[in-house]
Amino acid sequence: MSDRRTFETKMVLVVRSELGLSPGKTAVQVAHAAVMLTLEGRSRKDKVLEKWLDEGQKKVALRVPSLADLETLRKKAASLGLRTVYVEDAGLTEVPPGTKTVLGIGPAATAEIDRVTGNLPLL
Repeated sequence: MSDRRTFETKMVLVVRSELGLSPGKTAVQVAHAAVMLTLEGRSRKDKVLEKWLDEGQKKVALRVPSLADLETLRKKAASLGLRTVYVEDAGLTEVPPGTKTVLGIGPAATAEIDRVTGNLPLL
């Protein structure tokens, strides 16, 4: 018998692939987005955040080719009422200051996030 959990909520973290970030830098940028979304949800006492935490905090890392693609996703997510954050790098290592590296979306209902990011490839 399978012990697989059904996740009704998730968080999606979308990375700009054209930046060519190192694996370590990518991991840190994705982590920044997850923390930012979580803290924002906590400050708003968001019920979906609490559900997401209770379900095990499902996160999916995806990629897009460019900043324009990232902005298109942000606009679509916002039009659906999904919470988003941009991670803007401090510019101390691999990219110039202010470079938008990751778009975080959610946490939200999986079906709603999939309307925005369901066709994107995994990171």
